[in-house]
Amino acid sequence: MSLGLLVTEHALHVQPDARDEEDDDDDRRKEAACPDLPDPDTRRRAYLWCREFLHGAWKSVAELDFHCTVIRGGLSNKLFLCSLSDSLDTVGDEPRSILLRLYGAILQMSCNKGDSQQSNKENHLQGAEAMVLESVMFAILAERELGPKLYGIFPQGRLEQYVPSRKLDTCELSDPSLSSEVAEKMAKFHGMRMPFNKEPKWLFGTMDKSLLESTPSPVVFCHNDCQEGNILLLNNHQNSDTQRLMLIDFEYSSYNYRGFDIGNHFCEWMYDYTCEEFPFFRVDAQAYPSKAQQLHFIENYLRESDRGFERLSEDERTKLKQEMYIEVNRFSLASHFFWGLWSIIQARLSTIKFGYLLGELGLRRGHSGEGRRRFTPRCEKPIEVMDTEATDCRSAESDLAPVE
Repeated sequence: MSLGLLVTEHALHVQPDARDEEDDDDDRRKEAACPDLPDPDTRRRAYLWCREFLHGAWKSVAELDFHCTVIRGGLSNKLFLCSLSDSLDTVGDEPRSILLRLYGAILQMSCNKGDSQQSNKENHLQGAEAMVLESVMFAILAERELGPKLYGIFPQGRLEQYVPSRKLDTCELSDPSLSSEVAEKMAKFHGMRMPFNKEPKWLFGTMDKSLLESTPSPVVFCHNDCQEGNILLLNNHQNSDTQRLMLIDFEYSSYNYRGFDIGNHFCEWMYDYTCEEFPFFRVDAQAYPSKAQQLHFIENYLRESDRGFERLSEDERTKLKQEMYIEVNRFSLASHFFWGLWSIIQARLSTIKFGYLLGELGLRRGHSGEGRRRFTPRCEKPIEVMDTEATDCRSAESDLAPVE
């Protein structure tokens, strides 16, 4: 999916319908009463979708024997675990549990609202195109066994395979063995050939190309949201030391610059989304990977993506890793830029409880209130600076001088 089609200047000015706000208030009250259960309307729709799209025991399951619970942690979509009662026997090879994904506000609605009929028509077509592309992408990845199986698809969302697993914790991203496998998975993902527009319009269609020319980065098929919540540690991982992880949630995937995908992943080392109180996340700028940790990731990535890497001399490998280190850290700045825009839009549209507008603020300002902390991902540590913007730019550039 190319979110370059959807994230536009007009999206920042969308005014929710008053009736939608009233419905959202009702939903929040229901969720507060039963935090792990969906509201009755969502449960009913989930039941009907499962009966319609699934086979075997699902075709005749009574609503009393249908279970549906909320899965917490989704920031773009709403997730639910749907399952058959333990008292029911399966008929064939149908799954006992599936994942229901309901698309979030950005994907479902057209963000490009206008006053004219033509503008609204174009807006509708863009929203439909985004959902079609995302659905095709998920189906292809499922067929290639690079993601969960697809059981059903409809305008509001889809039914997916429920994979027995758990999401990684933020602190586990720095585990050397897990980081190695994430690098290998990402390299394989980047090596796929997909039937989509090969131009990196996801974000950079609106940016000055001259900003990118100084830091070459190949265009590959990117995940674009490789954070710990989108990396599963499989329950049966004890049987394998190298196939423990699965990447999920491909709604932001598209052709993009390699440096953006890896730089964005490094930024996610700083964010913990498991907090139970507002704003429902923590930021630890000190957790941004050190140069040694980044080079460890980069080396494993290159071993998987470049079969000739092992045949290079030690000096050649060092030079290649250093060049990629510069590439990745410069593109990590673009990651902050994009997710900053995404947060503004989500704060206006999403019903998911999350402090979207505090994400970048938490990264930029020290919580103690003693001065201003500005983190530049190109450096290994946060830098305390005055309000003079040029100061920290010069210090950041000096750390990543071009390789001769």
